[in-house]
Amino acid sequence: MQTETADMPKIALKAIRNEAGLSLAQTAEITGVSKAMLGQIERGESSPTLVTLWKLAKGFHLPLTAFLEGAATTPPAVNFPESIRFRTLFAFDPTLGSESFLITLTPGQTHVSHPHDAGVVEDIFVTEGTLELHLGDAWTRYGEGAAVRFAADQPHSYRNPTEAPVRFHNTMHYPRA
Repeated sequence: MQTETADMPKIALKAIRNEAGLSLAQTAEITGVSKAMLGQIERGESSPTLVTLWKLAKGFHLPLTAFLEGAATTPPAVNFPESIRFRTLFAFDPTLGSESFLITLTPGQTHVSHPHDAGVVEDIFVTEGTLELHLGDAWTRYGEGAAVRFAADQPHSYRNPTEAPVRFHNTMHYPRA
């Protein structure tokens, strides 16, 4: 069980669940996160992993930053043990249908991202170092200053093949409802 750290913001799960009028059991069904884990997150007894946060976002059809309390006013930096570090640059803006992050991968680190909702598109812009992106069956290398846009409703992964950190901007574009 992951415990809350100074780098983990408070999660707005209970407010979102109540606004949707869902029970814990119904929320577990639509997100694939156990009822016990949902209760622990709501009570602040456990902080979700990045995978769990994305399951919540996908289950509720909401952007990731909807679950990070204070993301719209004080963008948090978030650390996930043995995963990526990200800072919210721009919280979800319903007018633009997007949210943006600054992501850091340590040397040799890989992050596997599960498919997002249908129609979600990601933009990547490498600001420092070298990033490899896995789409389909191939890894493609992108150096500092490179940009790529891809359909994020498919499995994709990021990795840092170097001995130095890699940082990149990641913008998620959500389809209009």
